[in-house]
Amino acid sequence: MFTGIVQALGTVESLAPHDRGLALAVRAPDLLGPLEQGGSVTVAGVCLTLTETPRDGLLRFDAVQETLDKTNLGQLAVGDPVNLERALLASEPLGGHVVQGHVDGLATVVSVQDDPADWRLRVSLPETMRGWVIAKGSVTLNGVSLTVAELFDDGFDVALIPETLQKTTLDAAKPGDAINFEADAMVKTIVATVERVGAIITPAQPEPVDMELLKKAGFAS
Repeated sequence: MFTGIVQALGTVESLAPHDRGLALAVRAPDLLGPLEQGGSVTVAGVCLTLTETPRDGLLRFDAVQETLDKTNLGQLAVGDPVNLERALLASEPLGGHVVQGHVDGLATVVSVQDDPADWRLRVSLPETMRGWVIAKGSVTLNGVSLTVAELFDDGFDVALIPETLQKTTLDAAKPGDAINFEADAMVKTIVATVERVGAIITPAQPEPVDMELLKKAGFAS
């Protein structure tokens, strides 16, 4: 589990496609805490498993094709910065919101309002994911826990504070960029439950009218 509070910025060191997906190496000397083979780290919001114990600040991962299909990891280039967060320890505070690192899909940057007093990032979502976003609810973009500022028919916008702009990659977002989107797990659970219950409980269908019986009773001719 993660919180969406970015702990460090890493730099893509290498990308090596293979028959199962992509081997990814990220240089991250500032990412602290327990890190060893088999541990989990979010890279741009995507939960990945360390394939070996880090040495000299180098993190190595494998991303399978399913991950590449649903995230922007396949669009990375050597030298790109990425948001990083290691898995939450039970003794640590939950600073953002509950983040799984299971990206739902890609949001597209529509506009950036780079006003220092009110920096806004607006994104659009595929129709299948729009029902998971609520006003003032939590979302994760490229691994950053954010609060929805305003809803639109096709997506939403978020307000970015200077701390977020300084310590994450969102300051470089521009229209057309694909951003990893993860909805709040609690909202998704509620929506899925309501949809399933609605599918089970259907309105009772009225019994067909027996016209012959009505005729015999004098109510029809």
